[in-house]
Amino acid sequence: MAAKSDGAAVSVEDDNTPRSLSEPGNPVARSRCTAAGGKPYTLLDCCWVLCALLVFFSDGATDLWLAADYYLRGDYWWFGLTLVFVVVPSAVVQVLSFRWFVYDYSDLSAGDGTLSTKDSDQHGGNAPAVNAANVTPVYASSGPPAAAVRVGSPRRCCTICMWVFQTVLHVLQLGQVWRYVHALYLGAQSRWHRNGPRRHFHWRLMFESADITMLRLLEAFLKSAPQLVLQLSIMIHGNGVLPELSCLSASASLVSLAWMIASYQKVLRDSRDDKLPMSYKAVIAQMLWHFFTIGARTVAFALFASVFQLYFGIFIVSHWCVMTFWIIQGETDFCMSKWEEIIYNMVVGIIYIFCWFNVKEGPSRFRMALYYSVTLAENVALTAAWYTYRGPQTSDSSALVVVCLVACSFALGTFFMLVYYCWLHPDGPVLGSQWGGCVDEGVVGTGGMVGVIDACLTPSQGSQTDMVITSPPRTLPRTKDKDLGEPVPGERDKDSCLPVFQVRPSPSSSPALLHRTSSTSRAQEGPVIRIDLPRKRYPAWDAHFIDRRLRKTILLLETTSAISPRIQYRSSLMGSKEVLEYETTV
Repeated sequence: MAAKSDGAAVSVEDDNTPRSLSEPGNPVARSRCTAAGGKPYTLLDCCWVLCALLVFFSDGATDLWLAADYYLRGDYWWFGLTLVFVVVPSAVVQVLSFRWFVYDYSDLSAGDGTLSTKDSDQHGGNAPAVNAANVTPVYASSGPPAAAVRVGSPRRCCTICMWVFQTVLHVLQLGQVWRYVHALYLGAQSRWHRNGPRRHFHWRLMFESADITMLRLLEAFLKSAPQLVLQLSIMIHGNGVLPELSCLSASASLVSLAWMIASYQKVLRDSRDDKLPMSYKAVIAQMLWHFFTIGARTVAFALFASVFQLYFGIFIVSHWCVMTFWIIQGETDFCMSKWEEIIYNMVVGIIYIFCWFNVKEGPSRFRMALYYSVTLAENVALTAAWYTYRGPQTSDSSALVVVCLVACSFALGTFFMLVYYCWLHPDGPVLGSQWGGCVDEGVVGTGGMVGVIDACLTPSQGSQTDMVITSPPRTLPRTKDKDLGEPVPGERDKDSCLPVFQVRPSPSSSPALLHRTSSTSRAQEGPVIRIDLPRKRYPAWDAHFIDRRLRKTILLLETTSAISPRIQYRSSLMGSKEVLEYETTV
């Protein structure tokens, strides 16, 4: 990333002003946040974290209890498989978590902690986007900025204790537990403090919540999903293990999967200022949606795997390859490098084995309908194959009950999906609404600068916009070079039509209001972090959540500045431009 951008500065923390000025997004600012430092931490947020800890411990404890039961009964093969699906995914997640800790804490415990505030204009506008550390904080206040900001480093004894403590925690596979406890602490601090400290704790809380959800989502689909299929297959195979214990382990794995998908979506929406937050009612509806659809999916897998072990492996690998190719073909934009993006697509391919996971911007109803149509056909085929070639120990009545269980579970999941999209979606009812066309809307920001926003708005959202711009007609003739000069007499009547762009003046654009807004913005100006990258669009994380060097820059400025730093992404349209030529193709 370079330190130069042509867009307008965007305040990430102050929700009393228009938020998305230089990057595409929702022009409707969220009113849920306070001016002091983001959404206030509530008792429901605390209870949600405590329930997440309960889900984490119940999932791991039931799996270990079941593995111990297998060992005591002499089923060493099932004991080994159960233990492998517990230890290996947990170790992978702990390594990743510890790697993040090392990167976050190493520069604070070593080095001089100096942050340069050199003006970014000295770098030029064509600086290459090479390193996120090159992001330059620009002080826009009237007073001269300091040459450098010193951040004190922790004492050596505290540093050693922290390193030892984190190492022991991750060796004991408790890295996620510490992050959950730390999130509770940061939430309480953001609740108790005001103004500057509150903003700082709010930023740290959002970063910690993002880390937890990404780690737990990875662990859920590396551990809970395979464990669920394995235990259901063992139960159907007719092993002599206590059915209550096996059902308890499978239920805990299923709840963990549904919980983490819903929690991931909630934290992702909370992290983005261009999206409305997800209520807890919507989170519960999404949990039930994924609980029943994943339940039907895993039961169908277990039924087929209990009869066709080899073909089940071939089916899983084939499905994963097809889904991964579909995701790569969609050209996702989540990670900061090409190879990280490929690895991410491969991980999402694993998620697509079990459930739907949106990774592409724009309306997803058609892609979701296609995915669930394929999933329904696969569930029917797998269940029918088991019903046809099942063993003699399974009676017809029991087989019909299992088939009805799969069908009813999938139907219930589809029902809660419709409930979520029809009544509880944060953007309003999605299904059945008529989407408006894509508009290019100019929004006057806090500093009086105009940023260009590309958004597809529903009719309900369109009523809240300041300008109404109609799209050009489909039969607009090609504009040639000679047409850019003086109009030819007689041609005006032949080619006359309505104006291409019809703009309705906004009351908010009056000179008096602009003067008040400009005066207010001059009083609230502070450091600006300019990022020479276009802002990633939902459902991707913002770059300052993915790139940990940007996190350090934000947290350092939050600590040393009285005003929350603003993050400025490069506009995809590079400011407001007048379109001079349209080309039509047949």
